[in-house]
Amino acid sequence: MNKIKMHISGIIQPLIAIFVGLAVGTIAILLAGESIINTYREMWNGAFGSIYFLSNTLERSIPIILAGLGVAFAFRAGFFNLGAEGQLVMGAVTTAIVTVYLPFQGVLNPIVAITAGMLVAGLLSFFAGWMEQRFQINLLISTLLLNYIAVLFAGYLVSEPFRDTSSAGGVPQSVMVDEASRLPKLLEGMNVHFGFVLAIILTFVLAFVIKRTTFGYEVRMLGQNVFFAQYGGIKRKKVMFISMLISGMLAGLGGSVEVMGMHYRFIEGALTTPQFAWTGLMAALLANSNPIGTTVIAIFLAALDTGSLGVERNTDVPNAISDIIQAVLILFISAKFTFAFIKSKKKEGKK
Repeated sequence: MNKIKMHISGIIQPLIAIFVGLAVGTIAILLAGESIINTYREMWNGAFGSIYFLSNTLERSIPIILAGLGVAFAFRAGFFNLGAEGQLVMGAVTTAIVTVYLPFQGVLNPIVAITAGMLVAGLLSFFAGWMEQRFQINLLISTLLLNYIAVLFAGYLVSEPFRDTSSAGGVPQSVMVDEASRLPKLLEGMNVHFGFVLAIILTFVLAFVIKRTTFGYEVRMLGQNVFFAQYGGIKRKKVMFISMLISGMLAGLGGSVEVMGMHYRFIEGALTTPQFAWTGLMAALLANSNPIGTTVIAIFLAALDTGSLGVERNTDVPNAISDIIQAVLILFISAKFTFAFIKSKKKEGKK
């Protein structure tokens, strides 16, 4: 019975958050003097109204899903990985550089380049875990600050040693990926690419690992109660290192597939400006770190972004409507953690 209540609570909480977000969005629409039904219809059409718009929504969701899965996995083990943005960027820039300098092109090229990107991103996350273990540097702080180092370092790489000097564009970018090594598109002439299939497969793999494997059991136990887990023989250090490595690799994969399937090069700011990593973090928190829930909410958040562009095109409501709804969702998450914190403090006080 308790399990059923937990599952229902896990579904109801994000639904309430989304409902409140849409309700606040409704107020903004009324203030803009537009029809609520017409605006939300345009938002739906902008996200799912045709194969083309659906393709754009699914493509946008890919880095959000993968960054969200990475963050969710670390959260399940009780560790905070706020460095998904830096890991996503390092995965992307590594892949963009490796793919160009490999002595061969074709099917094997993206496999090697993406693996390299995932490993570098995973090691960045692993490094934060090592600093926590070795110097007691809080993961919240180290992963957050490593974002700045990673983003600035990637910007330097494509501004100086690996810049595409043949391009007349003003934005620093790497050399274009060879056509033979690009990830295939799922639909001819559309944006969505093979990275979406990878994201869905990894969603179910991660759900299986967490629910059905010994390591997943250790991750869950450590995330629920660290003292109980250690008393039961679970090694915190081992689980932390593996969890942080996997978390970083998943976020890095989000950047790698964006390079190989969408932009075909690393462009400075292309992965940070859309806030993919932070949106993924929001999806993971709303879904209580459930992999399948994270993916569903990531697609919803991507639909808000693409749908808001349709709203701006066809109504007088600006696309900031998406930001307003997402801001409410962030407030909901903050309130949830604040209540949980107050509740735990009250429990400690009673003991």
